[in-house]
Amino acid sequence: MPIRRRLPTGVEAAPDVRLGRDVRFAVAPGARIVLGSGCRIGDGSRFEVAAGEVRVGANARLGERCVVSARERIDIGAGVRAGDEVLLTDTTRSTADVERPVRLQGVVTAPVAIGEGATLGARSCVLPGVIVGARAVLEAGSVAERDVPARALVVGVPARGSGTTAGPARRAPRGSRRGCS
Repeated sequence: MPIRRRLPTGVEAAPDVRLGRDVRFAVAPGARIVLGSGCRIGDGSRFEVAAGEVRVGANARLGERCVVSARERIDIGAGVRAGDEVLLTDTTRSTADVERPVRLQGVVTAPVAIGEGATLGARSCVLPGVIVGARAVLEAGSVAERDVPARALVVGVPARGSGTTAGPARRAPRGSRRGCS
């Protein structure tokens, strides 16, 4: 069902965006969220934008209870599919000085980009500075702490390549009995 509620200041949405129940937006003054045409945001998802901008492309779908946390920039490309409880963040704590407590070192930010048509499995996580290429697949529960090339298939913590996503389905060899009983 298209949006029928009033959106907070800083959130721009196309008229055909669909928001699930209890989707929350925390947008600081000067920050911005742009929801593209036809995108869908699952129940209980949260957008926490302390600064910068979050863009969700046309026809992108975020599952239930996803969290998008930004202080700089997060771009989610058109047609992206994100499973339930996916975390996208462009911020982490600094750990440069081993003699100083982490809580006193401040934060480090780096933009995140999810390429067009990428798939993020349930409970996967994309960390600051990571670019997930177009049509790449991040398997469920994986943590991307480095860039993921286009059409790559990655899995694990930290995510490592395990192959590539196929293009169109390959035809069965001649004489195979695929599909026959």
